[in-house]
Amino acid sequence: MAKIENGRKSADSRSIRTISSSHMDDESSLGSDSEINGFTNDRHTDKYGFIGGAQQYSEESAQDVPPEVLRQREVKWLDMLSNWDKWMVKRHKKVRLRCQKGIPPSLRGRAWLYLSGGKVKREQNRGKFEELDSQAGDPKELDVIEKDLHRQFPFHEMFVSRGGHGQQDLFRVLKAYTLYRPEEGYCQAQAPIAAVLLMHMPAEDAFWGLVQICEKYLPGYYSAGLEAIQLDGEILYALTRRVSPLVYRHLEKHKMEPILYMTEWFMCAFSRTLPWASVLRVWDMFLCDGVKIIFRVGLVLLKCMLGTREKLKACQGQYETMELLRAIEPRYMQEGFLVREVLEVPVSERDVEREHHVQLKRWRKNRGELHCKSPPRMHGARAIMASEPPSRQDLRQNPTIIVESPLPPPQPTPQLKKGEKSKEEKSKKKGSMKKAPTVMEIPNPYPLAGDPQRDPQLPLRDPQLPLRDPQLPLRDPQLPLRDPQLPLRDPMPTLRNSTVQQPLVNDTPLPNTPEDSPPPHQPTLNDQSLLTVSPLQKSTQSLSSIEADQDTYL
Repeated sequence: MAKIENGRKSADSRSIRTISSSHMDDESSLGSDSEINGFTNDRHTDKYGFIGGAQQYSEESAQDVPPEVLRQREVKWLDMLSNWDKWMVKRHKKVRLRCQKGIPPSLRGRAWLYLSGGKVKREQNRGKFEELDSQAGDPKELDVIEKDLHRQFPFHEMFVSRGGHGQQDLFRVLKAYTLYRPEEGYCQAQAPIAAVLLMHMPAEDAFWGLVQICEKYLPGYYSAGLEAIQLDGEILYALTRRVSPLVYRHLEKHKMEPILYMTEWFMCAFSRTLPWASVLRVWDMFLCDGVKIIFRVGLVLLKCMLGTREKLKACQGQYETMELLRAIEPRYMQEGFLVREVLEVPVSERDVEREHHVQLKRWRKNRGELHCKSPPRMHGARAIMASEPPSRQDLRQNPTIIVESPLPPPQPTPQLKKGEKSKEEKSKKKGSMKKAPTVMEIPNPYPLAGDPQRDPQLPLRDPQLPLRDPQLPLRDPQLPLRDPQLPLRDPMPTLRNSTVQQPLVNDTPLPNTPEDSPPPHQPTLNDQSLLTVSPLQKSTQSLSSIEADQDTYL
């Protein structure tokens, strides 16, 4: 019999372990978890997957990015993910700037996996998640996990149904972590962290992302005793004294321990405090720059809610102050306002580490040594990558959808001896040699005496080709036949009318002439005879000489 719970029917009351073992084969065809649980299309679902306005401030605080800007950012992020190691080493400031602007929703899961180092961790531990998932696990831990499943974002499409796909994957991820770190076990604050990761990536990727957050970003947060979160509470208290002295004095006056108001903020990384649009932007910066972003967000909320004297007048005691911090005004949590304020808070990694050493020294003096020996904290993606340098193979992007080709698999190439070349290489080498193009000989229409004789039967030109292009005019009709500025003839036809056909200067000696003999008289431009003899006189002289010869002969 189905039970009524939170105003809606539960699809199944069976244990999640029973459903997980059967893999939901009988319910996989029913559609989404919201349909299984009784929610239909008449209920409004926002773009983040929340049903019925569960995230009431999410759409109001979200900043809509124009589609063309979103496409440009996607192209830039695809380029970065394809050359991740080079970008992180040489252009890390650009990566940080793009994380501050917001990662495109279509690539957020993949970018988070690269930023956190989960991609490298998964490649270096292939098959580890499947091995942990196949094990039974500790029954005590599993009972606690199963009780917490329905509390994680119950109005989100993935987790709205008891025993749905989202809750199954969440159970698998949390169970695998208890087997991966049995000395640490399960902490309730890990469930919302894993749920946020599952909204953006598959179960195996979400598991390795959870491992990186618990070991690199927030080490010791989820261990027994919560010593690390208490130590970070003292760090936040000390940073408040520097950033907002008014808030610090108020908290000190009413003896408000930081553990009272910052535990859920820090352990859940604000995933259960802020509107969802602001949660995603905070996580983009958190996975890039580390825990200093969490400190900055906490300082911004404290300063906005308790930073003026007018607001402090309404908080006359510890109870009123706690109620004010539990109900933060929506305008302070809007995406644009919050991100802008977070980037302006003057808190760096060095400040966090300096305060960490101061508070750790004070802790040891007052309480003794820490019982949980957590690994050192890594401040962001660059520090994680430097601590565990990945190989190029670890960063290679694997396709998520593999389509089998209908073509037969390629035949294995035979092994060749050293120095021996295959037939394909030889044929490629022969084919690569270019043959010289044949030159078509064109006969000379004016052969010289020494040239070979041409076949008279061959035509001088191809009769198929026209003499000229018939579409081109013989001449431009716009141009005159001759330049009108030039005279019709040369006014000084001296050289043209000269009777001397030889060159003006001839240095070649005549045959049978001694070298010492004076050269023959060469006509020059200064000879008057060249200037006085005209062609008419020359022809008259030649006719008179012929007549004289005839008279002599007769």
